[in-house]
Amino acid sequence: MNSNSPNLKPEITPANFPALRSFLRGYFHEDVADEYGTPVDAADQFCEDAESDERTAVAGEWTLLMNVLQGRPLPEINQALTGKLGGAVRLTEEEIEQVSQIFARCPAVKPHRKVANH
Repeated sequence: MNSNSPNLKPEITPANFPALRSFLRGYFHEDVADEYGTPVDAADQFCEDAESDERTAVAGEWTLLMNVLQGRPLPEINQALTGKLGGAVRLTEEEIEQVSQIFARCPAVKPHRKVANH
């Protein structure tokens, strides 16, 4: 990380959060309500859709981003998610907490596999 940063928090850029940027663009897009219902439902769907390594990367980057933005006002958090990282959804504080809870358990989610009846 940049040694010029006294608290060693990464700058919020697509290059520093590539997996999260991909998630935001793919799930927190302008059609989130039509496609998933809510951003929380979209995050849940991602955990079912994604491969293990992708879930782990997104969850880790979300946690890092929330740590970087801890104590910041909601508009600043939403600016990071939308303006800096490419999402199209502005979250409420409650939704941020719910998404954080989903990503806390997301790496351990096992995909639901449909088994044909024999």
